[in-house]
Amino acid sequence: MFQFFNDHHELEGAHAFLSASNYHWVNYDEDHLAEVYINMLAKQKGTELHALASQLIKFKQRLPRSNKTLNRFVNDAIGYRMASEQVLFYSMNCFGTADAILFKNNLLRVHDLKTGVSKTSFLQLDVYTALFCLEYKIEPEKIGIETRIYQNDDVRIEIPEPDLIREIMAKIIVFDKKINEIKNGE
Repeated sequence: MFQFFNDHHELEGAHAFLSASNYHWVNYDEDHLAEVYINMLAKQKGTELHALASQLIKFKQRLPRSNKTLNRFVNDAIGYRMASEQVLFYSMNCFGTADAILFKNNLLRVHDLKTGVSKTSFLQLDVYTALFCLEYKIEPEKIGIETRIYQNDDVRIEIPEPDLIREIMAKIIVFDKKINEIKNGE
């Protein structure tokens, strides 16, 4: 029996890109490997840009006025005095973190920073809105709501219908109950 393994304690809990547990790379050709790796790097960059944006907002450090996505997102969040990286909680089964959010003068603003290039949906922001309404027991019909996506040096704005937010709220409640039933063996 082999008894002497090399010590790699500094790697415990870490995962290599070419790991055994994510073995799909074995079937890649070099072009697909490059594509997947570049996407992973872009995701890491996005995570770091979100952290940077959050710090800038928290310290109220404006960026030069520009149409660049990061600059507009940070400056708007500071200008509106929004909270950054705010957790919205319904249950341990359903919560999320809004990039920037503010509720003031009966108007809910939810802003999202997107660093990728692929088309995005406002549905994520609608879920944040539903979570906000559930957590703070606010009826979506009784407030104004504005959501924004900052991406590709552009800002897209949507005013979600209260009925849509109400539907998402109902689905969260039903799905949370179902998950809890499964957890409890019901």
